[in-house]
Amino acid sequence: MGPPNQLPVISVSPRVDFVLGATACCMACIFTNPLEVVKTRLQLQGELCLRGTYPRHYRGVLQAMVAVCQADGLRGLQKGLTAGLLYQGLMNGVRFYFYSHAEDVGLTQQPGGTILAGAIAGALGAFVGSPAYLVKTHLQAQTVAAIAVGHQHNHQSISSAFETIYRKQGLVGLWRGVNGAVPRVMVGSSVQLGTFASAKEWVAKQKWFKEGSWMVALAGGMISSVAVAVAMTPFDVVSTRLYNQPVNELGMGKHYQGFLDCFLKISSKEGVLALYKGIGPAYLRLGPHTILSLLFWDELRKLTYYHQHQGA
Repeated sequence: MGPPNQLPVISVSPRVDFVLGATACCMACIFTNPLEVVKTRLQLQGELCLRGTYPRHYRGVLQAMVAVCQADGLRGLQKGLTAGLLYQGLMNGVRFYFYSHAEDVGLTQQPGGTILAGAIAGALGAFVGSPAYLVKTHLQAQTVAAIAVGHQHNHQSISSAFETIYRKQGLVGLWRGVNGAVPRVMVGSSVQLGTFASAKEWVAKQKWFKEGSWMVALAGGMISSVAVAVAMTPFDVVSTRLYNQPVNELGMGKHYQGFLDCFLKISSKEGVLALYKGIGPAYLRLGPHTILSLLFWDELRKLTYYHQHQGA
């Protein structure tokens, strides 16, 4: 994620990047969580049904947001926020920690290094944050029966959700769906971190903005977000389905046996385009989230770097 040669190299320790990355993405999550709620509902709508054979409660981003507000009130748009913040903090803290470490050892300077480092960082982060994402998905899918889509787990709170899952399925149950989360975040992370590095460097070389301007990171994030949304949405749909599906008494999913089975069932029963269900809110959510998280992270890194080197 290094800047072009004419700019000072902004480098902080991996431990500091853990805190900065987690903080930046949690800040972004507060603004984008309503779109995450809408995206989850659209991705669950018409699960394993042929197009046109199910009621469409959600018909686009704006209509879906109105429907959520009418059923659950304005607070409904922030369903799962606490679990979302926990996920963002854990997943992105680990992700940025590893990526920062990869920068320190020179991996990102090798051909394809940014993509490889981003993929590994994403896989580690996804595994650590998976229980929080599981609970977040359950809570965001919950609503009144009239507009419910997908399985309704009916948790009372984030703490009761963790408790119920652990009591019924054990510790392993908290990581159910991780086989869908790891490829999802590997793809998203490698594309995000890889394209952001290149996009930011390219924008800086164009000299549209003055050296060190936050607009360089903002423009780089905007370019990166397009690539992230296109690459990540099919994996996101599969991940949402795996996390939200009901389980039997042995803790096994009732609808899907794993990532590949889910991918094939969606394609065969709902059509290939179903893998892009919710791409509208997915982009509207991924776009601002990518832009805000990368911008906040980049600016926090600068502040930390210059604070550490004041007077040096």
